[in-house]
Amino acid sequence: MSELPFTLDQLRILKAIAAEGSFKRAADSLYVSQPAISLQVQNLERQLNVPLFDRGGRRAQLTEAGHLLLSYGEKVLTLCQETCRALEDLQNLQGGTLIIGASQTTGTYLLPRMIGMFRNRYPEVSVQLHVHSTRRTAWSVLNGQIDLAIVGGEVPAELHDSLEIIPYIEDELALLLPAAHPLAKTENIQKEDLYKLKFITLESQSTIRKVIDQVLSRYGIDTRRFRIEMELNSIEAIKNAVQSGLGAAFVSTSAIEKELQLGTLHRAHIQDVEVKRMLSVIYNPNRYRSKAAEAFSRELLPQFAPPGWENKKPPVPPSPPFEPDKQPPPSSNSGTPNSTLT
Repeated sequence: MSELPFTLDQLRILKAIAAEGSFKRAADSLYVSQPAISLQVQNLERQLNVPLFDRGGRRAQLTEAGHLLLSYGEKVLTLCQETCRALEDLQNLQGGTLIIGASQTTGTYLLPRMIGMFRNRYPEVSVQLHVHSTRRTAWSVLNGQIDLAIVGGEVPAELHDSLEIIPYIEDELALLLPAAHPLAKTENIQKEDLYKLKFITLESQSTIRKVIDQVLSRYGIDTRRFRIEMELNSIEAIKNAVQSGLGAAFVSTSAIEKELQLGTLHRAHIQDVEVKRMLSVIYNPNRYRSKAAEAFSRELLPQFAPPGWENKKPPVPPSPPFEPDKQPPPSSNSGTPNSTLT
């Protein structure tokens, strides 16, 4: 081909329609009219000589050719964004963007504190925080959509060879009781006491729920015998339910600092049992690493890590050349749950 049969604007439109599921919502998200969107799609299909959408259903569905163009188009758009950010870096942190990923618990309770400290030092840098499941976050790091991430779940095994996965800090999952619960007056509770409690938990497929079950089983505690009073889909909902006296729950200590200070919740200690998981920092060593990302890694990460962490973690390599040919992640509509708590 002497000329490309599509423009960057047309790729952006295609991506927006696929994400929004309709031409109208895509037009609203891009702040253009729906007729303008439709005309661009018609021109694109005519230039490529293939249909990109099935027109039969109520939702805009991509054809096989549409899916193929979208998968490559997302790579093109990502590289364009990386190019702009690399040029912005020439201003030496007087601008630019830092994109950080996180799983749900770290994104809700840990990262906002870190980002606040970073913004105080570099107010000209725009910071974006993307909070999703560990799996979706890891794919986004692989494809350059996120600079680095802190996650608490298992990174997909197929990504281990492509990503740098660095153990960061331990996250303790504490047993919470209502402040007025009889066991709140006891210094340590026994393993057998757990079977007498009513529990409020995350959904059974959540990563934290699986970690709790695995750790407790190593201490000889059978979580199948727990009396599950209710399952909720957020840490805040669980904390409120415990505070209202509806049951007990295991919650990350990073999420309960305020409640413990105010005395609205009681943290119970189980005799000879500690429930912990390792949080990890992940980044793609084969992607461009912005100065903002390097500054965040160098200055903020060590402040929350145990002493000596800087000497134990692998050295950060210099920014490598682009490698845009990695397998794209599952799309946001592919079934990867956004609400999986990790």
